[in-house]
Order: sequence, then structure tokens, then C-alpha cells
Amino acid sequence: MASLSFLLFFFFLYHFSSFKELEAHKSSLGAIVNCNSRAGREEKVAMEMAIRDFYNAHPNYEQISLHVKNSHGDFRAASSSAKNLIKENKVKAIVGLGKWQEGALVASLSNISRVPLLSIANEVPIWSSSNPYFIHAARSQFAQLKAIADIIGTYQWRKVNIIYEDIESPLFSSMIPFLIFKLQGVDAEIGDVLPLPPFSSRKSVSEELRKLRNSQYKVFIVHTSLGLGIRVFGEAKKLGMVEKESVWITTTEISNHVDDLSRLSIASMNGVVGIKSYFSKNGKRFRDFRTRFKIMFHKKYHRESNLEPGIFALQAYDAVWSIALSLHGKESNLLTRILASNFEGLTGNFSFKEGQLDAANTFRLVNIVDKSYNELGFWTKGLGFSTHVHIGKSSNYSKSMEILGQVLWPGRPLSVPRGWEVSPTGKRLKIAVPTSNTHPEFVNVTNDEQGNPIFGGYSIDVFNATLRYLPYKFQYDFSPYSGTYDQMVEQVKLEKFDAVVADTAIVANRCAYAEFTQPYSDSGLEILVYKKPSRFNKAWLFLKPFTTSMWAATAAINVYNGFVVWLIERRNRPEFRGPIRNQMGTWLALSFTTLFSIPGERMNSNSSRIAMVVWLFLALVITQSFTASLTSFLTAQESDATDIDVDKLRLSGAKVGCDASSFVVKYLETVLKFKPENIVRIQSEDEYLQRLKNGNIAAAFLEVPYVKVFLAKYCDGFTTAKQSYKVGGFGFAFPKSSPYVPDISEAILKVSETGKLLELQKSLLAASNCTTSSNSDDGHDRLGINSFQGLFLISVGTTTFSLVLFIIRQRQRNRNHIFAEAQQQHDPREDEQHMFGPEMEFLNRNL
Repeated sequence: MASLSFLLFFFFLYHFSSFKELEAHKSSLGAIVNCNSRAGREEKVAMEMAIRDFYNAHPNYEQISLHVKNSHGDFRAASSSAKNLIKENKVKAIVGLGKWQEGALVASLSNISRVPLLSIANEVPIWSSSNPYFIHAARSQFAQLKAIADIIGTYQWRKVNIIYEDIESPLFSSMIPFLIFKLQGVDAEIGDVLPLPPFSSRKSVSEELRKLRNSQYKVFIVHTSLGLGIRVFGEAKKLGMVEKESVWITTTEISNHVDDLSRLSIASMNGVVGIKSYFSKNGKRFRDFRTRFKIMFHKKYHRESNLEPGIFALQAYDAVWSIALSLHGKESNLLTRILASNFEGLTGNFSFKEGQLDAANTFRLVNIVDKSYNELGFWTKGLGFSTHVHIGKSSNYSKSMEILGQVLWPGRPLSVPRGWEVSPTGKRLKIAVPTSNTHPEFVNVTNDEQGNPIFGGYSIDVFNATLRYLPYKFQYDFSPYSGTYDQMVEQVKLEKFDAVVADTAIVANRCAYAEFTQPYSDSGLEILVYKKPSRFNKAWLFLKPFTTSMWAATAAINVYNGFVVWLIERRNRPEFRGPIRNQMGTWLALSFTTLFSIPGERMNSNSSRIAMVVWLFLALVITQSFTASLTSFLTAQESDATDIDVDKLRLSGAKVGCDASSFVVKYLETVLKFKPENIVRIQSEDEYLQRLKNGNIAAAFLEVPYVKVFLAKYCDGFTTAKQSYKVGGFGFAFPKSSPYVPDISEAILKVSETGKLLELQKSLLAASNCTTSSNSDDGHDRLGINSFQGLFLISVGTTTFSLVLFIIRQRQRNRNHIFAEAQQQHDPREDEQHMFGPEMEFLNRNL
């Protein structure tokens, strides 16, 4: 019996030592998970399944023993577990460490001991790439930030608030700037940034959230761990922040856990849109894994109501499978074999590039509703939103999230939330209105009897009409401002004013200070010129070169000179004699044909020749002056004032005018290259009128709306050149990314489409009733008597001298004749023949 007992003892000792020897020769794999969390429990079950499935698929391979340590969510415990696994269990590799902080503590230990560490945390610090034994075995989720930006861009929310977990991590410090960069790509800006310490109590979280409660902007992006996220939404719900007009978006750090949230936690998140990691649920391998996972998970954790595997289980499964394959590889270096992994895992293709798996490019979008959530659809990097994941079919994607259908936002509004409140504190907007304006028809500020300012003008009327189309009540007060327009717009950036309502031109330098609404006026810069008006009938165009008095004087002198010449030459020219009617006709014909012929060679009297020479000189000067003046007038009629252009004005050194406080001053200097001394700053419309009419300025540069009003008031002789320049129209200025801008721009379009804007324009122009002045001059410098006064005096004097000389000679001749008659007795018929010989001869011929 004793010998039998000895034999049994020896048998057990032998088999026990053989078992220990077998265990020593087995490859060991270590795992560190937080079994206190749902994610850790999923990872543990998935790792055990991976070992079992691997050897079912490869029965001839050497068995691997899996040693799982529970970190309990304690980072130091994770480090201690790693030391124990390396020293006591002699593990070949370690997998797990779902938090980057755990991996950070264990990384140096794995590097020293040359044990590969596969972290399945979503993100790892940037410095991890310098540690060759630290391997990131989960896909980077960075692309989700672009998905969030595209959601913001779809609904055109202009400012967002960020709530994030303030941990000393290069990872988080790089994610926030990356998110800001992506938001800028959709014209959105960061409003408030709220960093929260990882272990913030509910009280401290509530105190911090109160800082955001009064913010005008109600779009919140929450990027925290699950525990802190639950506290954030719980307190936000109590503060009434998860209500209508608000928007809440969570990253994968929270959204990947929504299946496991308590009813109380998920109730505080109603209306939240979450970004979840994507994995395909359609493959046969996944369906088989899912069925077995649910059985094993329920067996181990029967209190869990949700048995579905999440992204954490799939990542853990693929990581362990990679190590199992590598432990049986041909390469002697395990690290090299792991990095050379290349197989189709549950999360997709599992292969490393530069020590990293391919980043996640597709995400699932969910909408938390009541006690669960709805799957809205998907977002894929470079393609956009879709209701299904369509591999290789870009036509089924959209850049707009609206393709996914109705989203139930916080408070369940029927429309998309504005994402901001008009005035969360009841504060009224302070709007600047300029007190000094060159064009008071657009903006004018006066005072009533009590000294209170009264604001009026076209721009004020347009603004008031616009407010009627806003979907909310706009509380504001106008405030006078006496500076320049540029300074006034800058005050918006300095937060001295909340907006500017005026005839403010939309130009680039002002856009650096504020954001402008849709223009409510025509855009452009035009050249206003003055051309003296012409009211002369074209049928009588030939009369235009001379004034009426000039024509009368010319006619009188011609008749007078003709009479004198006729009288002097009558005695010696038979054609100048005859009946009275014929003589008058000859006399008048002589008066005017002299202008076009030179009859000097037929003159018999020196007196008539003298008168004729001066008369012809006068006629030559008058004729040439008439021709030149008429030609000049015709040229002026043909040359249009609209032919004036900037080059002519600039090269000629002409003076040009513009509004004194306008951007046009700088535009003329820097863009159109006018010399500063040639730019006249105008203070009022009347000054434009006077300077243009007086020729002090050759042209005025005005914006189109001003030109229309000016021409409506002063249509007499003013016009615009053909050349014009494209500049922005008038708009209302608000702070950059102001939520009011899209709504007011849309309202301006409605004012225009309903015809109200046109009605206001007609009223503006009708108030400036232009009437043509009957006293204005005919637009051309006509020649008058003063231009020929000297020649007229010389001609009249010479002719009169010839006439006087002729009379004196005639009288002398008559005296001589009378004296001779007294000396001789002669027949009276001789006297008759002497005095009226030509007439009598004419009568005898005709009788």
C-alpha cells in the first residue's frame, strides 16, 4: 500500500512538473482593460474570443495564454499591471489601454523591456511616434472634426462654443486648433471656449456653464470623456440650456457610449447630434462574431441589458488577432512582424503605415431622442453625407446634412434652430447713425424741440422696412455718431456699437472691421460732369453763333454801308438808277452781296472805295468768325460729355471732386492715381452744383445712388460719363460672424422682391423734382457786339466819313452848277436834264 501511494505521488509530481513546463513554453499575451466600464468589459470578452477563434482557425499553432489585468480606470494601476505582466507573466506583448493616459505611463516601460504595446485608445499623443514599441492599434478619429464643421456649414451657424476636457495632452491641444481651422472653412467662428478639468464636480461644472448660459450663441460642441460629458449635460439641462434654438453636438468620446447610458443621462441629452465611429455590420464574419459575442457577454455580465458589440470590442479583437498572427510569424523580431500585419479585420483593413492604422474616414451620425437614439446617416471624408455607405458611388453623397432628413433638435422645434438668441439678457442693440452726411436724402439726423435726435432718410426707411420681415423682434436704439464712415465702422469691431445703419459703402478695408449685409442699393462709382444745356431749335441752328443784337447790328451796318455805296455810285452806275422799287432792291442786294463778292473794281468813287474796303474787311472778319463759331458749336454738339474718362482727367491735371468723408478719396489716389492736390473734398450737394457749373472741378466721382438723386434734383446740364467703376453698394454693418447678418440679408431680398424697395426709391427720387431753368444760358459762348465793337466803329466811321465827303462834294457841285447858271442864260430843260437825266432817259426808252 505504501508503495502504491509512493507511485501515485510520483505520478502526480511528474504530471504537475510537465504542466508547469508546458505553461512556461507557452507564448503569453498581456491585456490591460478597465473592467469597471462597459468599453473595458467589451474589450475583455472580444480578446478572449479572438484567442479562441484564432486557434479554431489554426489548430496546429502553439497555444497562447492571455493574461488580463483590470486597471479599474486607475492610470497608476495600469502601469503597475504592466510591470507585473512583463516581470511575472513574461508576456510577449501587451494590448488594451483604452485611455491615452494609461498608454503614456506604460510606454516607457514597454520600450525599456522591448515588449510591444498595442494601445486601442482613439487617439494617442504625438510623441508616441518616437517610441518604436508603442503601437497605435485603433484608427484615428480626427476626421470627425471635419464632419462637425460640415454640420455647422449645412445650417450656416456663424459662431459656436466649444466645451472640452482640459487635460495636459498634446493630443487635445492639437485637436482644438484643428477644429477651429475646419470651422473657418465653413465661415464659422469660435464664440466661447470652456475648458473643464477632468474630475470637475457637478457644482463646478454648473458654475462654468453659467458663463455660457447668457451667451448669444447657442451652438455647443462637447469634446470630453463620457463621465465628464454626463455631468455637463446633466447641469446644462438643469440650467435650461438644452432647449429650443440650441444645438448640441458630441464627438465619438461620448457618442460611442450612448448605447450604455442610463435613462437619466440620456434624457438630459435629448436632441443632441452625435458622431459615432463607423464599422460595417453587413459582413458574414461580423454577423457570426456578433451572435457569439452576445452569448458570451451575457454569460459573463448578465446584468447588462445591451448585448451589442461596439467599436471597442472590434478594435480589441483585431489587435489580439494581429499579435496572435505575429507570434507565429517567420520573422525573429515580434515588433517587426506586428507592424507587417495585413489582414481584413472587423474594423476594416488592418495594416500599419508608418506605425499607424489608416485613419477613420467614415462616421455614423445619431440623433438622441427620448430614451434612445435614431441613426440619421453617415458622413465620409471627401464625399459628405449619405443615408447609406456607398463604396465608389460619389453621386449618392451630398455636402449638406439635409439629405439625412428631419433632425429632432433640443426642444423638438419644427424648424432648424437659429443657434443663437436675439438678446439673451434683454439688452437692446446700439446702432450708430452718422450725423454729418453730404447727401441728407439718405441719412439725416435732426433734433426735436426737447433736443432728442430724430433719424430719417432713405437708408433709415430701408432698414425699418427690412425689420418687418425678420422672424423675431429686433430691439435696438439709434445713436448719433459724428466721425468719418471708416471710423464709424471700426467702432463695431471695438464693440462701441452693435451695428451701423447708414449709406455705408461696402469696400474691402471696412470688411476688416465688420461684416456687411446684402447691399440694398445699386453698386458702382460714376463720373458726374456738367455740360451747359442747349435749348436751341436745330432748324435755326445757323443763328446760334451770333447773339440777336449781333445779328441786328450786322444787318444794320450792311444796310447802312450798302445805302452809302449805292448813293455814292448811283450817279455813275446806270443799274443803280430807275424806279424807286428797283433802286431799293438794288440797294438791299448791294448791302448783302458784298459779304460774298468783291465789287471793288467797278467802283467809280474813291469815297465808295474807301467805305467798301473797310466794309469788306469787316465782312471778312464777321464771315470767318461766324464759320468758326458755327463749326465749334457743331463740334460741341457732336462731342458728348460722356466721352470724358479718367485718363483725360488725370493727364490734363483737371480738378475732380468727391465726398470729403468717403472712401472715394483714397480710391482716387491709390486706384485711379489722381494727385492728392487735384482731389477736391466736397461737403454738400450744393457745393457739387456750384463747383461743376463754375468749372472749379471738371468732374465729380459719386456712387450710383447719389448720382441718381443728384440728377433727379439738378437735371439741367448734368450727366454721367460712359466710364464707371465697380464698387460695393450700400449695406448695413454688423460684427463679424454676427447671426443677424444672414437674416437681415434675407429680409433685404424680401423687401426688394415685394417691390417695397422700388417704392422707396421712387419716393426718394420723386422728392427731388427737377425743373429746367428758363433763364439758363444756351450752353455755348455766342458772339455779340462787344466782340466786334471796334470794327463796327471803324466801319461805321469810315462809311459815314465817305457819306459826309460825298455830301460835301455834291453840295459843292450843286453850288457850282447854280453859280454857272446865274452866269449864263440857259434853258431850264438843261437843268432838268442835268439833274434827272438818267431817269428821263429810262422813261423815254420804256415809253
